[in-house]
Amino acid sequence: MTARRPCPPAPGPLEEYAARFDDLFFSLAQRRGFREYLTGLLAPRERNKTITCLAGAEPVAGAGMPGVQRLQFFLSESPWEAELVNHRRLELLREQSATAPHDGGVIVIDDSGDRKDGTATAHVGRQWLGRLGKTDNGIVTVTTVWTDGRVYYPLHATPYTPAHHFARGRSDPSFRTKPQLAAALAARGKEAGFGCRAVVADCAYSVSDDWYLALREADLAYVVALKPHRGTWARADQPHTPIEAAHALAWKDARRPGDWTPVKRHFRDGHTETWWAADARLGGYGPDSSCRLVVATTDPAGLPEKATWYLATNLPHPDAPHATTSPHSPADLAEIVRLYGLRPWIEQSYKQIKDELGWADFQVRSDRAIRRHQTLVNCAFSFCWDQWFAPPGPIDATAPDPCPHEEPERGPSPTPPAPTALLAQGLTGHPLLAHPRRHPHPMVASLDGHGPTPRAPGPDRRGHQRTRH
Repeated sequence: MTARRPCPPAPGPLEEYAARFDDLFFSLAQRRGFREYLTGLLAPRERNKTITCLAGAEPVAGAGMPGVQRLQFFLSESPWEAELVNHRRLELLREQSATAPHDGGVIVIDDSGDRKDGTATAHVGRQWLGRLGKTDNGIVTVTTVWTDGRVYYPLHATPYTPAHHFARGRSDPSFRTKPQLAAALAARGKEAGFGCRAVVADCAYSVSDDWYLALREADLAYVVALKPHRGTWARADQPHTPIEAAHALAWKDARRPGDWTPVKRHFRDGHTETWWAADARLGGYGPDSSCRLVVATTDPAGLPEKATWYLATNLPHPDAPHATTSPHSPADLAEIVRLYGLRPWIEQSYKQIKDELGWADFQVRSDRAIRRHQTLVNCAFSFCWDQWFAPPGPIDATAPDPCPHEEPERGPSPTPPAPTALLAQGLTGHPLLAHPRRHPHPMVASLDGHGPTPRAPGPDRRGHQRTRH
């Protein structure tokens, strides 16, 4: 057998991480493409992370350069399997004690859309794009994230294909709704070894019977939000909506809470808040039923819209008759509130994979290339956790300071020297997955910040971004 030719190493600690995937690639060009693609994704953002940006070329004039064409072929045509790469990524997360899943975490389900022009791209269509808050032409991807509130990382992703792509529309046997895709992804996460206390989702998934049935078949518990005004069958003298069921609960004040129980919520920044929770009755929902309706709020008297949750769950009440025979362990009100409180971590991951790692910046049309790009972005995200928990490395004192105290008022900023190491090498002293002041420049962008890194303005708009003194 011919020995493999050595591959040009990736910068810094990325080489050790990338080498764990080498047996999944059959050629030197594939191994090199994998390293170059991850390096481009992890570099600081200056513009959209298209193929030309990842290869360090001009947006249009550099499209024909060898490095750009090499990455384009690696993404679109080269024979490697994205599913195998993602499976290896999840294996590495399971093997590391700091990121290993456990039964106290949750699998969060959500879908996110990004605008895309044209009609020739796979999965594109006019549909609701939550990121934009409107209906527009774009691609929606259903994703799952595992989190316990301490770590969080994506598991699987599947682009949603609108009905007009199928010959028979929504009646086509191959068509799958977003809830059906989401339930299948949750089951895949469990099969991949990522155990969880429950599957958590927002109210968009609570209206699908297929979603509930699929989770039941996979033996998965769930905590899903309900729309407060969505009606259900009940007797005329009983509540018909979740908000009516909440108003029917007894409450006077904090000293005489009636049906409500105080629940303390703990947040990552250290502060705590006191919420109130209760089991309500609505139609077939109830504390002694197989499906419970739990209401959690900051104010039981007013039930503020933005601080009140109406949650359906199949986790049994500790005092329910079927608690001992249920396949799921009983959960009290504090546990239900804690589980749904983990749902926003998928929104945090969106900020990082979209605003920093270029999730939606691809310029390819085929389904295979889109899925490959998403897999590589998830690999870059997981690498940041790999380095976050790595032993501290030495600080490079020769690296230029990316945040100098003084900047010249006029004239171009000095060009930093070419880097020899690009990526984070260990733990930092701040709550960031990678902090630029402690590592060589350029390095991993700050993936745990409070907002997106601003894009560099184009040549026709630089004058509008000028700082006024």
